[in-house]
Formats: sequence, C-alpha cells, structure tokens
Amino acid sequence: MDLDPALAALRPLGGFFVLRTVVDPERAPAASLPLAQAYENPTSDVYRISLTFRVRKVERSLCAPETRIAASIAQQGLAARLWSVALGCAVRYGHLPDLDPRLLRWDPDASAPDDLWLTELRPRPADPGTLAAMVLHGHLEPLAAALRTQVRLPDGLLWGNAASALAGAGRELDHWARRNGRTDAAARARDLTRELLTHPLLAGTGTLTGTAFRRRSCCLYYRVPNGGLCGDCCLKGPRRPSPDAPRG
Repeated sequence: MDLDPALAALRPLGGFFVLRTVVDPERAPAASLPLAQAYENPTSDVYRISLTFRVRKVERSLCAPETRIAASIAQQGLAARLWSVALGCAVRYGHLPDLDPRLLRWDPDASAPDDLWLTELRPRPADPGTLAAMVLHGHLEPLAAALRTQVRLPDGLLWGNAASALAGAGRELDHWARRNGRTDAAARARDLTRELLTHPLLAGTGTLTGTAFRRRSCCLYYRVPNGGLCGDCCLKGPRRPSPDAPRG
C-alpha cells in the first residue's frame, strides 16, 4: 500500500503511532522545531524549544528527584514515538516516510506522547537496515549525544531504553494485528523487532521471548515517587541486575 498524505493507516494503532503530516512547515505549531535543531543545540537560545526544556518539563511533571531520571524518561518517550511511527509504517504500508530529523518537527512543550509533524513525504524502503539508519543513527545517536551534554547517562541505560521502546512498539503492533486477524502483520512486526534488536547498538540490551522483552539495564523510573518498576525491568523477579544497571 502506498503512503497516503495523511498516514491515516497509523491512526487505529494508537497515539504513539500517529504521525501528523504538514506539507507547509509554516503551518506547524509555532513552538515546534526540527529535531535536527534540537540535537545540534539542545540548550537553544530560545529556551522553550530545546531538549533542556523538555527534560525540565518531564522533571517537574514526575517530581523526579534527579535530572538524569527525567532525561532518561524523556529519551525513552521520544524513542518510543520514533520506533512506533517507523514500525507502524513498515507494517501497515510496507514503506517508510523519510524520517530525516530536518523534516521531522517536534514540540518540547507538548504532553506525552511526544507530538511529531512530518513536513515532507518521501517514501523509503521498510527493511531493517533502513529502519536502523533512520531511527538509530538518524535520531537516537544524536539524541543521546545531546543529552550527554547536560547530564551523565550511561550507554547501557540509553540503549536499553531504545531497545525497550522498540520491543514495546513491536508488541503493540503484534497485539493490534492479532485483534484484527492480521497474522501477516503480526509476523512482520515480530520479525522486524527481532532483527533490529540484533543491531550492534541494541544487541545485548535484553532478551526477547516472543513479544516479551526483559532488559538488562534500568531506566530509573523506579526512583520517581510512586513510580514502581516497568514491565520489562531488570530489577523484577529473581534475576540480579547486571553491572551496568543503575543502583538506588
């Protein structure tokens, strides 16, 4: 199926999968900025449109006791949106829109899930290599580098967040496909997720069993007041945390 201008096939999948399309960038909300700009200048002269602003917003919203906790949660939230959009398009359309960070706009002041707008629709292949190039190399590497200019976050945590977000997107797609009798789409979602988790940046971040993922690092959400443990947390159950899992 060809990419339609509104990417309407993503809407039934839920809010994390929706990608707005804006042919004219001037029609995007005034507070939005290209993600490339956020990565290149995370503290921006216009403070309200920056990664720093987003981290502080998450910190206040969660009453997080440390900035690094908010930075981790903000990174995982954006990773979840990017993986969801990419996997959703790969499964529903068999193609990807070009997610170049210069084309993808983001509003740091929006509520979760992160609000994204695409300003130009350029079809691309939906193979694992293209997905990795667009999401991992195009976004998550520069996002991690930008966040590290503000706060100390270990690689194991950041790539564990990325893997957890990927597994979560794949699992939601699998559930949607099974509910709607789309066994082909469910298989496609599982295959892409499994293949992407073998990428050198994500390999070793956790264990995928079916659609269930158990990570080897912790996102730090348990340190938020009343936060608890995530479903794939390494701190759950009898397994001991790995050496790179953050400690309380």
